[in-house]
Amino acid sequence: MSRVSLTIDGPIATLRLENPDKLNAFTPEMLRELDAHCAALEMERSIRCVILTASPAKAFCAGADIIAWGALSPFDFARHWVRDGHRIFDRLARLSHPTIAAIGAHAFGGGLELATACDIRIMAPRATLALPETQVGIVPGWSGTQRLTRLLPEPVVKEMALFGRRLNAERAHALGFVAEVSDDPEAMAREIAEKLGKTSPMATEVAKYQIHAAVGEDRSAMIEALGGAMIGASADKAEGVDAFANKRTPEFPGR
Repeated sequence: MSRVSLTIDGPIATLRLENPDKLNAFTPEMLRELDAHCAALEMERSIRCVILTASPAKAFCAGADIIAWGALSPFDFARHWVRDGHRIFDRLARLSHPTIAAIGAHAFGGGLELATACDIRIMAPRATLALPETQVGIVPGWSGTQRLTRLLPEPVVKEMALFGRRLNAERAHALGFVAEVSDDPEAMAREIAEKLGKTSPMATEVAKYQIHAAVGEDRSAMIEALGGAMIGASADKAEGVDAFANKRTPEFPGR
């Protein structure tokens, strides 16, 4: 049974965590499913926006399933659980499509890190955000001390990671981490996503690349992607490919 579903409704894709019995906490299987869905989405050019949400539960995502990682050796915990999770969340963050996290309930640990990997976040009024890892003897491992610190002030992240304080929706909105507070985050996310139909898909994608390059999100790849797009549209590129295919010396027009 899939615990991370992908549905596509016209130009809007929805990724949904479906592990409510465990507060939508991540298992290794869920990580693999998210990875596969992100790979499929990246190849789907008709998609204009991806909404990330969760089945109704007391938590949007309570983080990582402690039973799933608790018995791992230190080597497997670092190499597979932490690094694989980090890589998969990075893949979500770097989707070419705009992404919206619809946070209908509490987002703790890996759940907060998952929402942080999206471009914007919509949050329910009673939901809270937390980094409770130190309470079980570990530290944030899926970018909670890295990507999150680019989006929230350092003292606020320290409040959460060191002192266990929760961040409520009102304060998260005031700090700019949350775009909107709504009683129905998923409906608002869809409303925002539908407005992308009036924008240029290419311009939206390139703008995302530019912003990511500015804040250090996979900067080297973003810069080279932008350069590749620029040269890919040139007559020089067309001439070079044609010359190679026909085994002749290229005559570049310089445009």
